[in-house]
Amino acid sequence: MTFVKMALLGIVQIPLTKMKTMQEAIREKQLLEDFLDEQPHSLSQHSDPDKKFSSHQLKNFQNAVYFGTITIGTPPQEFQVNFDTGSSDLWVPSVDCQSPSCSKHKRFDPQKSTTFQPLNQKIELVYGSGSMKGVLGSDTIQIGNLVIVNQIFGLSQNQSSGVLEQVPYDGILGLAYPSLAIQGTTPVFDNLKNREVISEPVFAFYLSSRPENISTVMFGGVDHTYHKGKLQWIPVTQARFWQVAMSSMTMNGNVVGCSQGCQAVVDTGTSLLVGPTHLVTDILKLINPNPILNDEQMLSCDAINSLPTLLLTINGIVYPVPPDYYIQRFSERICFISFQGGTEILKNLGTSETWILGDVFLRLYFSVYDRGNNRIGLAPAA
Repeated sequence: MTFVKMALLGIVQIPLTKMKTMQEAIREKQLLEDFLDEQPHSLSQHSDPDKKFSSHQLKNFQNAVYFGTITIGTPPQEFQVNFDTGSSDLWVPSVDCQSPSCSKHKRFDPQKSTTFQPLNQKIELVYGSGSMKGVLGSDTIQIGNLVIVNQIFGLSQNQSSGVLEQVPYDGILGLAYPSLAIQGTTPVFDNLKNREVISEPVFAFYLSSRPENISTVMFGGVDHTYHKGKLQWIPVTQARFWQVAMSSMTMNGNVVGCSQGCQAVVDTGTSLLVGPTHLVTDILKLINPNPILNDEQMLSCDAINSLPTLLLTINGIVYPVPPDYYIQRFSERICFISFQGGTEILKNLGTSETWILGDVFLRLYFSVYDRGNNRIGLAPAA
């Protein structure tokens, strides 16, 4: 749950909730193998080279994670990355990495790129569910028709087993603010913005709830066909994460969180709704007084129709999250409650109570991230 970055000049500790839910989502490795066998090897891009706007398909794996294709180097080497609004760095495995979790993914070979430049800086990224050690380099990055030359990125040389081994993507492309990035580096989106590769300093996500519907990340503008009604804009409270003020959380008229106001981090890289452990425990007891398999997050799917809708109030607008979104099916009869505790360890967010609104929320609401005005736009997904 804690994301630590170590550079030669010292250690910066960045709180982050990342990928920890994948252990729950990928119970059987066969699920992943079957999924990857069914996928095409490359994604078609919907983009117009005359406009500085670019839209990219994302794959939806088990409603647990969304990822898409980028290339690195000359000639291009293709990688699947998690486009993550909860972090700011880009990294992929390197051919120098012999860890099992690297060998199961695509690895970047600097020797095969004529534009690669090594940088003499070691990095370490430590997650609650895994870690990577490596070095920085720079090369040409391409996302569809968007090209960035001399982009600094991480090359993983050692990765822990576990979740990082099982995820269906190779690396992470962070889309949070540059203050979260490794010191001395500029994130991918900042280079797109600063070098005017895109026409507007915005990006947006449409995360589909059904794998047959195409999920999309778009850079440089907004395709309004992906949402219903007008976008409601919410100011960012701290320019680090995509963090906003939330005023209440209720179920059936009862306050279940955020009783004194709180902060919410909008995070495409987190699968669930994550909050303080004591509040999540109470919500799970409320929703699931009779858990099955001795697991407070497991319940009979027959119960879904009788469960309450979660209401989140953000900037004066109520955002309902009905039970068929916060409950996910594991089998025909067994369902999983998509709440998780742990945010009490997050520091420096300017609040005593923090919630992370992950993909459970973002499947319901199309989201726009406006760096020009430091605000997030939300509207019901089409």
